Amino acid sequence: MELMAHGVRQNTMMSPRQVRGTVLAVLLCSALAGCGSVTASAPAGAGASSSAPATSSAQGSSPAQAASSAPAGAASATGCASVNQATSVTVHRLIHLVEPTRAGTLTKTQHNAALVRALFGQLCNAVAHATPVKGIVHCPADFGISYTGTFYDGSRTLATFIYGATGCQIVSITADGKTRTAMVLGAAAAAAPKLRDDMAAVLEVPRLAIAQPASGSGQSGATK
Repeated sequence: MELMAHGVRQNTMMSPRQVRGTVLAVLLCSALAGCGSVTASAPAGAGASSSAPATSSAQGSSPAQAASSAPAGAASATGCASVNQATSVTVHRLIHLVEPTRAGTLTKTQHNAALVRALFGQLCNAVAHATPVKGIVHCPADFGISYTGTFYDGSRTLATFIYGATGCQIVSITADGKTRTAMVLGAAAAAAPKLRDDMAAVLEVPRLAIAQPASGSGQSGATK
């Protein structure tokens, strides 16, 4: 089965219906033997991207320090090669299980560069360490919670992502028309141990709220 993941346009988030189909396709793929063999291989020429992710945690580095670490002449880079250029990220939470869960929407734009780059780096670390999945994988409970977002350098789009936060966690990053996907287990999980923590920091919510339905409705966070 071929994984399908669509990028998010620069100025608008994907509609819940569009992302719902993408996430369901990715999650369905995770249950099939050998699916990881498709996602494990990086696109041609992606070797440089795999080595570029920044450190996995925002602690110990200031936005100024993170900005100074950006490689010279990399202004045109996108995707995982541009982790240290990211200045903001817009994240939208989606829940594609209607019953019994009734949770509010959540949209957040984060401008703290240290938090943005930490999350970007964790996502890139996960896809860079995708490994083949063999046999049956037993996943935790899937509440249907996923996140989709876009990383920016100012107003320039660097990459879009989808993060399936429940069940067998899935990460998908799209940049320059190329998509890399990984199931967050094994080597990918070891390479991105702070993924959930950094997502919570970007959204400014408790860590446990990332993968648990929340009651109520409403919208929080600023728009870009």
